[in-house]
Amino acid sequence: MELDIIPWANMALRWLHVIAGIAWIGSSFYFIWLDNSLRPEKGETDEGVAGALWAVHGGGFYHKKKYRVAPDHMPDTLHWFKWEAYTTWLSGFALLVLMYYMSANLYLVDKAKLALSNWQAAGLGMAFIAAGWILYNSLCRSPLRRNDALLGAVWFVVLLGFAFALNRVFSGRGAVMHVGVIIGTAMAANVFFIIIPNQRKTVAAMLAGEAPDPALGLAAKQRSLHNNYMTLPVVLIMTSNHYPMLFGNPYNWALLGGLGLSGMLIRHFFNRRHHDDVNYGWLAAGAAMFIAVMIFASISQTGFHKPASADDVSFAQVRTLIKTHCTMCHAQNPSHDGFDAPPAGLVLTDDAAIKANAARIYQQVVVAKIMPLGNETGITEAERAQIGAWVQAQK
Repeated sequence: MELDIIPWANMALRWLHVIAGIAWIGSSFYFIWLDNSLRPEKGETDEGVAGALWAVHGGGFYHKKKYRVAPDHMPDTLHWFKWEAYTTWLSGFALLVLMYYMSANLYLVDKAKLALSNWQAAGLGMAFIAAGWILYNSLCRSPLRRNDALLGAVWFVVLLGFAFALNRVFSGRGAVMHVGVIIGTAMAANVFFIIIPNQRKTVAAMLAGEAPDPALGLAAKQRSLHNNYMTLPVVLIMTSNHYPMLFGNPYNWALLGGLGLSGMLIRHFFNRRHHDDVNYGWLAAGAAMFIAVMIFASISQTGFHKPASADDVSFAQVRTLIKTHCTMCHAQNPSHDGFDAPPAGLVLTDDAAIKANAARIYQQVVVAKIMPLGNETGITEAERAQIGAWVQAQK
C-alpha cells in the first residue's frame, strides 16, 4: 500500500506547491509593478496618498491608491496576502521530506563525498536551511540594510558559498535543491517574521488611534523587494531536477551563480522599465550574456568523462553493465524495494530498449552521475566511462 500512496502524495504535493507558488509569485510581481507604476494624481486632496494608478482589465476599470504610511481610518475590509507564501513553503518542505529525506540514500546522499545515514543527511540538510535564514536575517539587520545593492551582493556571495559547501557533502541534485530551499525559506520567513507582523503592528496602531511607525512599512517593503529578486532564481532551482546538465556538472554551484545572477538581472529589467523612461535594455542583454556563458561552460565540461577511444568497448560489455547497475529498477517488475514500477516508465531489459535510450542513459549515468540512485550498486568511474564511450561511438 505504501508504494501506491507515496507517488500520489508526491503528485498532490507538487500540484499544491505549483499552484501556491504561482499565486505567491503573481502577487509579488503585481505589487512591485504597482509600486513602480504609481504616479501623483491631479486633483488628489489627501496628502497621505503617495501615488495612484488607473488600470483596465477584463472589461473593467480599476483605480488604485497607495498611502505613504496608512489612511486616516481603518477600512471596513482589508485584504491580506500571506497564505500564498505559507502554503508554498509548507508544501515545498513536505516534498523535501518525502523525496529527499525519506529516501536520502537514493536522492541526497553521495557516499563518494560523505557516507551519511538518512537521518544524518536530513539533519545536515535542515541545519543548512536554518543557517541560511539566520545569516540572511542577520545581514538584513546589520548596517548593510541601508544599501540594498550591497546587501544583495553579500547575500549572493553567501548563497554561492552554500552551493559550494552543499555540493561537497550531498549529491549534485540534492545540493542544488537545498540551495533553492534555503532561498525559499528566507522568502517565506520574510513574510512570516517581518512583513505580516509589521503590517499587524501598523493595523493595531491605527485601531488604537495612534500614528503607525513608518519604519515598519519600510522594513516590510524592503523584505518584499528582496523576495521579488529571489523569485526567478528559486523557480529555476525548483525545476532543475529535470536538467542533469545543470545539477550533474561538477561546477554546478558556479552555474547556479551565473544563472541566478541572470534571473536577478531579468527581474531588475522588468522592475525598472515600469519605474521611469530610462532604457534598461542593457539589463536584458546582460542576462542573456550570463546565460550564454553558463551554457558554454556547461558544454565545455561534458568532455571530462569522455575516454579517448571507444574501440575496446562492445555492446555486450554495455549490456552487462546495464544489467548489473540499472535493471534492478528499470525492469517491468523491479526487484528494488523502493519501486513497484520502472522509474519514468523506462525498461532496459532488452537490447533494443538500451540502444533506443542511449542518449538518456548517457545523460543520467555519465553526465549527471545520478544513476544508479545513491550509487547503491557501486558503479565505478571506469564503468561510466565505458558506457559514455559506447554512446559516443553511436553518434
